[in-house]
Amino acid sequence: MDGYHYERLHRIRAEGRGEKYQYFAAVTAYQLARWYDHNRFCGHCGSRMEMGSREREMICPNCGNPVYPKIMPAVIVAVTNGDRILMTKYRNRGIGYYALVAGFVEIGETFEDTVRREVMEETGLTVKNIRYYKSQPWGIADDLLAGFYCDLDGDDAIRMDEEELSEAAWFERGQIEGQPDHLSLTNEMMLTFRDGREPSGGEGRGF
Repeated sequence: MDGYHYERLHRIRAEGRGEKYQYFAAVTAYQLARWYDHNRFCGHCGSRMEMGSREREMICPNCGNPVYPKIMPAVIVAVTNGDRILMTKYRNRGIGYYALVAGFVEIGETFEDTVRREVMEETGLTVKNIRYYKSQPWGIADDLLAGFYCDLDGDDAIRMDEEELSEAAWFERGQIEGQPDHLSLTNEMMLTFRDGREPSGGEGRGF
């Protein structure tokens, strides 16, 4: 169509074009387009699906099987140890800046279970006083991210999963630079800690 062209979402993000709400509108549109494309046929009987008339769903006209948009819960975890925070870098993802421990919730897990498991798997650390911060949709991977702060419980020696991460280290508040854009919940949580505004919770109030 004249006046329009395709762009990769990662490029739009990297170049910082548009307002934050515009980027997330594009991400949501991308998520929906991918969901429609991946659900053209019924997974139960193989018939071609149709769009529902009352809500956002795909319905099989043959067997009545409804399919709703796929949303995968995941956690972002800021592990703190006094005035230090644990930051990591992914391996083999083409991302050169620091992030926080993160991972998808598995079947049968609570968010708190996922926090403990992901921290242990990626860094070998144990945590306590887990407290919820806020959430963010992240349609690039069909995620709904739930951010948590938690405190180190015990030894601070990092035993990094070298298949998942290329780096994991403790950083003082003043050493935190953040990510190159201000779109992600991860970046907000790192800067919130840097500025001393993270939720403290207090012993006995976390999980």
